[in-house]
Amino acid sequence: MKIRSYGIERRLDDPSPLLTLIPRHGRTLTKLMPTLRWLTLTLVLTMSLLASNEARAQSVNPPSVKASATAVLAGGCFWGVDGVFKHVKGVTKVISGYSGGSAANAQYELVSTGTTGHAESVQITYDPSVISYKQLLEVFFFVAHDPTELDRQGPDDGTQYRSVIFYANDDQKRIADSYIAELNKEKAFSSPIVTQVVPLKHFYPAEAYHQNFLELHPDNPYIVANDLPKLEQLKRQFPAFCKPQA
Repeated sequence: MKIRSYGIERRLDDPSPLLTLIPRHGRTLTKLMPTLRWLTLTLVLTMSLLASNEARAQSVNPPSVKASATAVLAGGCFWGVDGVFKHVKGVTKVISGYSGGSAANAQYELVSTGTTGHAESVQITYDPSVISYKQLLEVFFFVAHDPTELDRQGPDDGTQYRSVIFYANDDQKRIADSYIAELNKEKAFSSPIVTQVVPLKHFYPAEAYHQNFLELHPDNPYIVANDLPKLEQLKRQFPAFCKPQA
């Protein structure tokens, strides 16, 4: 028995009515199944190929990652050295801390005795595509501190205030040694340079109250007398190295 409904014939006794629907044009869905399967397979293969091409493109041209490097320098009280380098373009982070001694005595009260081997230091993270290691040394020698003062810096006296370049690799050592030799040859300073160039073993961050001290306490008498003038000197001597807000 057959019925006609909305232009479609259907056998009521057929156990698989879905597959025997007969459209007006007379072509069954069963006959369309191979075509539908082929279209589905083609779509899946196309999407797979696109995903593979995208993955291949990313492997050939990976997303750019901003490069960074670190430098560890010691030049007297770390408050001022920290403040100077925070105003240098390409510098993304500066941490005040201690280098030259052990972890056991990397504490301000102990370092201040001058007996721990530590020097008050700063760890500078920077983008070498914006500013080079040698350019950081230029700021270090001519703005951040006086490289001719032995075991002291300005009003501060003791080995913890000595001038040191803690190199992390052979390239940093080569650049530091070469630059100091260049400065000595040019007689850039009236007195001999006493800056040490030694391998970096460890850097220990200082206590929280020492971090970003110049920025947080610009009216501190020590900062006003010893460190704010360095920021003005940075602007005068190395304007091209200054961050826009410096």
